[in-house]
Amino acid sequence: MARSKELVPGVGRLSRSQVFAKRGLFKGPKKSEKPAAEPTPEYVEKTVNGEKNGGKRLVPTQKAPRFYPAEDVRQPKKSRKSPKPTALRSTITPGTVLILLAGRYRGKRVVFLKQLESGLLLVTGPYKVNGVPLRRVNQAYVIATSTKLELGDYKVDEKINDAYFAKEKTKGSQSAEAEFFEDGKPKAKEAFPESKAADQKSVDKAIVEAVKKTEHLAKYLSSSFGLSKGQYPHELKF
Repeated sequence: MARSKELVPGVGRLSRSQVFAKRGLFKGPKKSEKPAAEPTPEYVEKTVNGEKNGGKRLVPTQKAPRFYPAEDVRQPKKSRKSPKPTALRSTITPGTVLILLAGRYRGKRVVFLKQLESGLLLVTGPYKVNGVPLRRVNQAYVIATSTKLELGDYKVDEKINDAYFAKEKTKGSQSAEAEFFEDGKPKAKEAFPESKAADQKSVDKAIVEAVKKTEHLAKYLSSSFGLSKGQYPHELKF
């Protein structure tokens, strides 16, 4: 059965490269495995005639080149660099209020919780205050302010890591005709996982308690950042 269904005779829904990727035959085990070649010895022992010649001699299996190269062959430089964990800016510590500069929630103020293994920052609004959920952001796209929450001994659950934010792969079989006529129609909204909603509430509970300790801090977090006429970011003190 063909993996690429025909929209009209002679015109498939997928291209050749898409069919190849979809079938995934390149991922399967290779049946034609070649037997492991026996290692060739570097030297072979030869018998030499003559009493004064020692009787035996080691002869190299590969003959040395007759001529040296006219120019030196450049050897590729070995890279001794290894991936290192991303250094966190000194102005960003747990509880620091950050201003997001890019993404869906740009201009919002959020609270920094911890740095993940990927180097991204784990932040929250909290969601109850300004509608920003638990998110990962790059520290290159945030402004660290001098405002900081006292979180005390609070630590984020270890299960909230990079894998926590990975999208689940959904495999759905759909006919070519149904997929063709669904273009342009709004897709059904998927329900938010209850487990993640519970995690959001547990994190927000600790953050909101810290926010309530400082007067007007909730209003500060709920307000969006922006520049008015005559304000210059390089002259502002955050």
